[in-house]
Amino acid sequence: MKILLVDDEALARERLSRLLGRLQPDTECLEAASGPEALAMVESHSPDLLLLDIRMPGMDGIEVASHLDTLESPPAIIFCTAYDEYALQALQHQAVAYLLKPVREAELARALSGAGRVNRVQLASLREGEPASARTHISSQSHRGLETMPVDEVRCFLAQQKYVVAHGPDREMLLQESLKELEREFGDLFLRVHRNALVSSRHLRGLQRDEQGGWHAELDGLEEGPAVSRRHLAEVKQHLLVR
Repeated sequence: MKILLVDDEALARERLSRLLGRLQPDTECLEAASGPEALAMVESHSPDLLLLDIRMPGMDGIEVASHLDTLESPPAIIFCTAYDEYALQALQHQAVAYLLKPVREAELARALSGAGRVNRVQLASLREGEPASARTHISSQSHRGLETMPVDEVRCFLAQQKYVVAHGPDREMLLQESLKELEREFGDLFLRVHRNALVSSRHLRGLQRDEQGGWHAELDGLEEGPAVSRRHLAEVKQHLLVR
């Protein structure tokens, strides 16, 4: 069995490694100190199970699990959490294995026997107990495997037929979410400029007019930004004036 320990605290990973060494001496233990590192390790090492900290800076454990849920054969997950007993009682009604820090050997042994895949409904339930926050990364499953892109790198989201394409300065990524879902999640960071386009407020530099009199968003890192519709033009101009 191959287990990936994901925690930003080295001491927590060391403790889990020692416990696993006693419970399952033949287990291969891998370690990751952050969410992005964990996703890279899953891609390169295909672990059977993750012991996954929930509260980590940047990409937290629930977001990691959300990205893994897009895989055809995701690893099983045991969440490590600092929830108090009342929150844990609520989690007991979900088919989610969890460990309360500091982890005890007997609890780890029980969790190992009950770990399974975490689905989107269970992730949503876990989110209810956490401060509301948008993802720090978007992800896509392609022929190259699980790919991620920091939201901060995205210049715009463009709806194209059945997919939404996230455009970065040097790459693109196909997404399964709808533009409306992305706007709902990242509305504080992205501005609607067209019925099929959201642009990053952070990377919006101005407006450009084309030869036909239409307007386009000027975004750093992109040669040509998406069209701005007449319906949204005034809002975009106001945003550029007041920021």
